[in-house]
Formats: sequence, C-alpha cells, structure tokens
Amino acid sequence: MIRSRRRLSGRLLARLSAVVLLSAAAGCSATYAAVSAAVPSPSPGEAALCRALHKELPESIGDLGRNDPEPRSELTAGWGDAAIVLRCGVPRPDGMSDPQAKAVEADGVNWMLEERDSGPRFTTTYRETYVEVTLDARFAHDSTPLARLAAPIAKTIPSSL
Repeated sequence: MIRSRRRLSGRLLARLSAVVLLSAAAGCSATYAAVSAAVPSPSPGEAALCRALHKELPESIGDLGRNDPEPRSELTAGWGDAAIVLRCGVPRPDGMSDPQAKAVEADGVNWMLEERDSGPRFTTTYRETYVEVTLDARFAHDSTPLARLAAPIAKTIPSSL
C-alpha cells in the first residue's frame, strides 16, 4: 500500500478552515429562510375566527420554532423552514365532496387528508371555517403537528355540527 503525504498550503488550509467553520455555523443556526404562502380571503366572520386562532397558536411544534410565512398575515402561520404551514379561512377543498376521501382525527379535531409527493395536506372538517395545514415529507406518517394544533383550533374555531 502506497501512502502519499501532501502538505496543505497555508492559503488552502485557511480557506478550508473557513468553509468548515461557516458550514458548522449554518448547520447550528436557528434562523429559517423566508417562506411564502398565499393568504386566504375568507368572509369577515371567518377572518375574525382566524385572528382568534392566530393568537392561540404555539411558538413551537416539536423542535420547530415559529416562522410565519410572507406576506405576514393573521391568516397564516408557519414552523420551521416551511416544514409546517397553516392557512386559516381557506375555501372548502373539492376533495371533501369525495365519499372516498381519507380522514383522520387528532385530539377531537377532524381533518381531511390529501396525500402529496411534497408531504401531506390536512384541512379541518366540521368547523365554521376551514383550516389547512401542509406538512413537508418528513411528516408523511406523523400526525404530531395536528395534535399540537388541535387545542387552539377547538378553542377558537367552533364546530359546525
């Protein structure tokens, strides 16, 4: 076995050290990139419910801190780097008319599930306004965020039943 030993030049070593240091700092950073989400246009009554919900939403979900999308609105919220995005006052999804639509229940709140390649999208059912939550692919089989959002939704968005 032949081993070659080379010395790194001072400049190359300095550059390599800077790259490693910057990479480590970026990896440890708690800041998230700006995310965007379309702001819904609900009726005034529904918008009032959404504003109440916005005040009750958690500052974190799991290890993901609050990172509301742009443009800022009381009708949208986010956590992580678009890992979880909530929009309140969205139109009724077409899929709710499908008797074969998939649904889940999390802590007393019912959700219609839409499976997508980028991750699942859930929309509340049987509420006075619709709340949509999109999750990225890491949550494909994890409804923990829905459970964390259930109490604020149940508190502020009345059941329509």
